Amino acid sequence: MDMGLKGKRALVCASSKGLGRGCAEALAGEGVNLVLNARGPEALEDTAAQIRAAYGVDVVTVAGDITAAEVQTQVIEAAAGVDILVTNAGGPPPGMWSDWSRDDFIAAFDANMLAPIALIQGLMPAMIEKGWGRVVNITSASVKAPIPVLGLSNTARTGLTGFVAGTARQVAGSGVTINNLLPGIHATDRAVSLDQGVVAAQGITMEEAKAQREATIPAGRYGTAEEFGAACAFLCSDKAGFIVGQNLLLDGGAINATI
Repeated sequence: MDMGLKGKRALVCASSKGLGRGCAEALAGEGVNLVLNARGPEALEDTAAQIRAAYGVDVVTVAGDITAAEVQTQVIEAAAGVDILVTNAGGPPPGMWSDWSRDDFIAAFDANMLAPIALIQGLMPAMIEKGWGRVVNITSASVKAPIPVLGLSNTARTGLTGFVAGTARQVAGSGVTINNLLPGIHATDRAVSLDQGVVAAQGITMEEAKAQREATIPAGRYGTAEEFGAACAFLCSDKAGFIVGQNLLLDGGAINATI
């Protein structure tokens, strides 16, 4: 299927590895030129070089923590005029409700709610002016069904979801869509971190922790960054212009819900 994306330009955040990289590679495979952001400059440059070599697209990099105001400014300047925005940031640490201070919540809001909103506010006006644009936010399955040990993520990402729900319907008539991708467990560094938490808490091996988590997923496995990226590319395509303000689960069926 031709996604109608060749020659367009996208900003993909947290894209040096994991789900962000999966999205960047899927878009590059459709001929989309990229602006990539991630905190680690070495991994970011390595990813950019590999994408350029594999897909022949232009790739600009901006290294830095997207929660910092000065980095947001740099990224928005580098990405001025993009057609596509994919927001993404690593999740806050796990814990229990009694563990977190106000500072912990503010840090979670900065990464998983306020930074995406700042990017949307900075880049979406140009999309509206052009009459075409796509915004995809990588959030979490936890906004559909809260995960007790991920209370910080539950809270911050649900706030972003509420912002998107209203905003998407305000801009859809301008040819701009905003949607959210809600990953369950995928084979990324985040899954390793969560499994290590289970290892520490239960005194089991990593293999046992992974098998234990896979048993809760009807698909019987972790997702891959490649299939996640393909879903992102579809939401960014000209075939998805009638999908507005939606939350697409990619969790292998782990959340048991009718709707």
